[in-house]
Amino acid sequence: MSKLGKVSKNLSENIDEELLLQKPVSVWKRTIKRLLSKRSGKIGLLLICFIFIIAIAAPVIAPYDPQEVLIGKEIVKLKKREAPCIHVFGCDQAKPQHLMGIDGNYRDQFSRIIYGSRISLSIGFSTVSFAVIGGVLLGALAAFFGGWIDNIIMRMMDVILGFPSLLLAIAIVAVLGPGIRNALLAIAIVTLPAYARLTRASVLTVKELDYVKASVALGASPTRLLLFRILPNSLTPIVVLATLGIATAILDAAGLSFLGLGAQPPSPEWGTMLGSERNQVFSAPHLVFFPGIAIMITVLAFNLFGDGLRDALDPRLND
Repeated sequence: MSKLGKVSKNLSENIDEELLLQKPVSVWKRTIKRLLSKRSGKIGLLLICFIFIIAIAAPVIAPYDPQEVLIGKEIVKLKKREAPCIHVFGCDQAKPQHLMGIDGNYRDQFSRIIYGSRISLSIGFSTVSFAVIGGVLLGALAAFFGGWIDNIIMRMMDVILGFPSLLLAIAIVAVLGPGIRNALLAIAIVTLPAYARLTRASVLTVKELDYVKASVALGASPTRLLLFRILPNSLTPIVVLATLGIATAILDAAGLSFLGLGAQPPSPEWGTMLGSERNQVFSAPHLVFFPGIAIMITVLAFNLFGDGLRDALDPRLND
């Protein structure tokens, strides 16, 4: 053997030993590392953490109860829809500080914005959780069993998709009655087909892979095959869609509340706050501006995080 051949053989043996000694890295650790390398994912994650901190620490951050009417409780007489008063920016020190002003019912707007983060996050996560569980279950059953089960489930999804989502949500709430729970149910129903169709497509792809066929040959039961072999490897696109779906759910819930069909006063929900003060956009713009900014930042945070997560989970972008 030539000298060059011996050197190449020794190098290949050393490389093989190093590969054997390396600890395997989990998919999620690798995904988190890739996510943090994406600017959009990093910004979105920071914003989401910031919103969560505000929601958790709302009783500490908010100076007032969000539903407390402040008439007769302040040293200086309050005016309805009074502009923000910030002492650092030159507001009279004798006046109580209200960072975002007073709303039409003499309540502190800043406290209501802070507590509204709790409602919006609970709306987003509860709605998406319901839609994901139902959609994944229906899509997996349709793809795994096929035949008439597939036809029935997917035709039901097609019927729901045949209606504009917001109009269908409004119709469902109109039938069930206005309220935050009925609004959440309506939003979950109209978003269900997206998760069902995506799960069906993913399961159809995974069930044709070799390791699934090997499990079938070894006698794995249909239940075990679906729950432990197919579904865990079909959830990657569902995770991305669910992350983006949280932003959509928060926006849809705010829209229903704006129309008076979602959260009802005096609940400090951002859409309700916008709806109740929409006619004061010129006389008291702060009452419309701050809830709108809160909705925009929250939706932007989840959209950026979802985009970053999608890029991190896409093997074509992470060679």
